[in-house]
Amino acid sequence: MRDRDYIKFFSFFNCKGAIPQVRDAKGFFPLMFLVSLWDTKVNFRFFQFLSHKAAKIFFVLAFFVSLWDISFAQISLPHYPDSLFSTYYWQRVTQFRLLPYTQNDIIFLGNSITDGGEWVEMFQNKHVLNRGISGDVTTGVLNRLGDIVERKPAKVFLLIGINDLARGVPPDTVLKNELLIVRLIHQYSPATKVYVQSMFPVNPAKHIFPTHVNKRADITYINQHLKSFADSFGYVYVDVYDALKDSKGHLDLRYTNDGLHLLGPGYMVWKHVVFPYVYDLQQKPSLVPLPQSLQWTDEKFPMYACKTIFVENASLYNTGYGLQEMFAKQGRIVSLVSGIKNTADPAIELRLGKVEVPLNPQAAYSLNVTDKRIIITGNNARGVFYGIQTLRQLMRDDVFINGCYIKDWPAFSWRGYMVDVGRNFQSVKQLKQQIGVMAHYKLNIFHFHLTENIAWRLQIKKYPQLTAADNMLRDKGQYYTMDQMHDLIRYCEDRFITLLPEIDMPGHSDAFTRAFGFNMQSDSGLQVMKNIMSEVDSTYDIPYIHIGADEVKIHNKNFLPEIIRLIHSQSKKTIGWAPGGNYDNSTIRQLWQSEGPQESGYGNEVIRHIDSRDLYLNHMDPLSGVVSIFDRKIGGVKYQTKAMLGGEICLWNDDRAKSQKDILRMNLAYPAMLAFAERTWQGRGYDGFLTNMGSDTSARYQAFKKFENRLLDQKEEFFKHKPFPYVRQADIDWKMFGPFENYGDSAAKFWPEEKGASLPDSTANLVLSGGTIWLRHFFAPLVSGSLKDPKPNTTWYAYRRIYSLGDTTGYFWISFYNPSRSHVVSTPRLGQWDKRGSKTWIDGQLIPPPHWTYPGRDDNSENPLVDESYEYRPPTKVYLKKGWNSILVKAPVESFRGKDWQHPVKWMFTLVEVEKNSSK
Repeated sequence: MRDRDYIKFFSFFNCKGAIPQVRDAKGFFPLMFLVSLWDTKVNFRFFQFLSHKAAKIFFVLAFFVSLWDISFAQISLPHYPDSLFSTYYWQRVTQFRLLPYTQNDIIFLGNSITDGGEWVEMFQNKHVLNRGISGDVTTGVLNRLGDIVERKPAKVFLLIGINDLARGVPPDTVLKNELLIVRLIHQYSPATKVYVQSMFPVNPAKHIFPTHVNKRADITYINQHLKSFADSFGYVYVDVYDALKDSKGHLDLRYTNDGLHLLGPGYMVWKHVVFPYVYDLQQKPSLVPLPQSLQWTDEKFPMYACKTIFVENASLYNTGYGLQEMFAKQGRIVSLVSGIKNTADPAIELRLGKVEVPLNPQAAYSLNVTDKRIIITGNNARGVFYGIQTLRQLMRDDVFINGCYIKDWPAFSWRGYMVDVGRNFQSVKQLKQQIGVMAHYKLNIFHFHLTENIAWRLQIKKYPQLTAADNMLRDKGQYYTMDQMHDLIRYCEDRFITLLPEIDMPGHSDAFTRAFGFNMQSDSGLQVMKNIMSEVDSTYDIPYIHIGADEVKIHNKNFLPEIIRLIHSQSKKTIGWAPGGNYDNSTIRQLWQSEGPQESGYGNEVIRHIDSRDLYLNHMDPLSGVVSIFDRKIGGVKYQTKAMLGGEICLWNDDRAKSQKDILRMNLAYPAMLAFAERTWQGRGYDGFLTNMGSDTSARYQAFKKFENRLLDQKEEFFKHKPFPYVRQADIDWKMFGPFENYGDSAAKFWPEEKGASLPDSTANLVLSGGTIWLRHFFAPLVSGSLKDPKPNTTWYAYRRIYSLGDTTGYFWISFYNPSRSHVVSTPRLGQWDKRGSKTWIDGQLIPPPHWTYPGRDDNSENPLVDESYEYRPPTKVYLKKGWNSILVKAPVESFRGKDWQHPVKWMFTLVEVEKNSSK
């Protein structure tokens, strides 16, 4: 049997777990002493004194035992004589040792090929560190590995071995040493993820490094086994070889000038390959919303070589400037050139053309990415703009754009986001941040709720008393001037977003009454409102005005008809909430509750609608809220119809916010935007108002899991400095035990919390998935929870296990009550998670609740939230032992009836592991 056949033999048995674990390797000391000598080139002479057959037997046995030891035994960090390594080696090592010892960095570890990379600049990330040393070998890495593991890096990317081969070290020794490096990292820094990169191709056409560039067969052999050992040794194998090779399997001469080392374009290819591993992204760029038609190709466009954007039509210049700015933010200077010109250099073309699509052609585009060209074609400038937003997500690594062909269009023409600034003022800067995110994800309606009982926020030149500080109850004196409104309208228009102002009438108008001393529905009030609407109509060039008109008793039946006629006479369209006022048939209804015949229109005339039912972000917790929005079937239809234009998510932060940042921090604004963008662009969805993921075998669950992967990629790439309260939850499964009758005693104990209960071996009553579980939603039966037939006075238990690579501190979001930002919040007493008696244990240890800032307070809407929910307080710290850790949740309930509508009973829990700094 050949040496390599023995390795394959061992690999098979090691993967199958056939080799018993060795806890004490001392019995192998004599043989392992020889194996350790095997590492140095001096001792290869030893083999020359053995017969060929004897050498073979020793080699195979030594390799087998050494891998056995690497896999299972505790190993000390090796140290070799200083004289074995070069002066440059020690220059680098001594410098590394004096640098600040930061943790959770990403380390590139290797020889001259790694050494030559400007990693911090390539990734524009100070935490991506270079630990390459020119001329280094596997023993050199082993010798300095202590400095690496002491830092407890988040990730290590290893590339080593070509210098070993050039010195005559057998490929099996190189392989064994690489596996030993991996094993030692795991042993001394268990939380570090290890990525073993393939050895790179070489090219014998260059004769500068003759002993290096003739090792193609050995390189191929090592790479094959590095790939095959990845699972059994717990690392990720990263294939860079294929990306750098030419058609003959050699290092492409475009990427090297000596057959071994990389030129700049070669480093760009390398970065492109490892980028998703560095940031835990999917292999292909994640696109949100997912295009209607997407085909990936093997081509790739070199961003770093692109110097020109060709603009076919003058109407696309403003759109082209936006793309130019995207390049500029990544440090790339490109020119904007009129007309399309033939050139061999990589370039981007923006075109107008005919894009045939089945729906909403005014927003359609095509996007074609090849090695030399990116061509974006739209039926108009809007379509080209949307194509650029998709391109922005394809530009993720700043070096190459994956080849693809996309043809895309939205399922709904109305894709909106509403903010209530009447109750809580937001600065223009913060509003523009949200509008910018809307634009990136192709939302196109910014609904601006400007007036409320709390305050009137829109400057009216004729009536300055409306915005007087004395007439406001919160954020006194804060309002939007005419200039600011014009600025916001232009800002939206530049991003193909329509600003929809809402002046709520005749309800939600206490601020109006305070300013004038009479009711809006009075004759005087109606006349004032006509004057106001005339000023708004003549001041702002906008297509729609939202008139509110909900939650009020109409006692002047002429009020709304006269206002509507006035607005229509100014060539503007009206929108009102439904259920709501007495509208004409041309007024668009925005649904906020289930409604009867208006949803399909009256008689032969179609009444147009916008769906916002159960799309109020203030009533959602972040985790199940994203699920609920993603699953929604907008207006109960798969795609836009004459009666259903689309939908809006709405951010009603009724309660006073301590700061404007809390409005985004305490609501799921940005995760919700992305889920809603996906659903309104893609269409389809699922019937009902859902909060659960469904069975992990269902199509609904699988669709959400795929979306979640893309959502988290977007979080990593574009929301590092914005509040984004969402973490992975689709891989969380709970074994549920219950229901247990507690007869109104939520403290009653049942067998799952008894000592010695064997929960892993017990059959669950059902299995639920997700980080947040609503057993019964407080809007039931309209909104579905996880239990088909929830019963009061019952207790459920939830159980699952999590794995820890070592003894460590874990960080968790834990909660049993997510306060709506529009309900009175009753804070639990000290020592309680909630008022239901909910509890959680990790490895049998009861986890104490937070030390509430305001324990036992029966809140009112003027007391800002502080730490009442998981997404805006520091995560709970919990000790985790190495290996499997058990989690048990107790969720009892008594009555489903709160003392009033302001105090709903929320039978739910959240428990999910997060990063240390998950709260922002």
